[in-house]
Amino acid sequence: MKCPNCGQTGDKVLDSRTARDGAAIRRRRECLGCGHRFTTYEEVERDELIVVKRTGKRQIFDRQKIDASIRRACGKRPISDDQIRTMIDNVVNALEPGEIGSDRIAELVMDQLHKTDEVAYIRFASVYRKFTDVAQFLSVITEIVKK
Repeated sequence: MKCPNCGQTGDKVLDSRTARDGAAIRRRRECLGCGHRFTTYEEVERDELIVVKRTGKRQIFDRQKIDASIRRACGKRPISDDQIRTMIDNVVNALEPGEIGSDRIAELVMDQLHKTDEVAYIRFASVYRKFTDVAQFLSVITEIVKK
């Protein structure tokens, strides 16, 4: 494991514990070169999952894309890092090996965001559904307010 501070590969594990409801292991490490402490997560590699994009293009599933899009939608909102990780884990755990459409993944993300923060949900939905005018925003907001 490379140190994020100095790039040296030598480190020692200070602490290990389960994380994400047992789906991962959190390790606290210390670089032997500079003494910098950092955290890593290890998780089981899932069977290959192929995402079918709207264009028909296929690509290997990348958890980091879900992470980035949820974090972008939750930017400057009162949502903890643990809540974000839980949302990501819930989406990933709902996916079955094989092929899945990107629209299904987006729906799973929107479900998690809707349960957690309505503003983040609207942010994500506006990009995913490609809102083109204010009327589309108003219809989603009206739908949320009715509930």
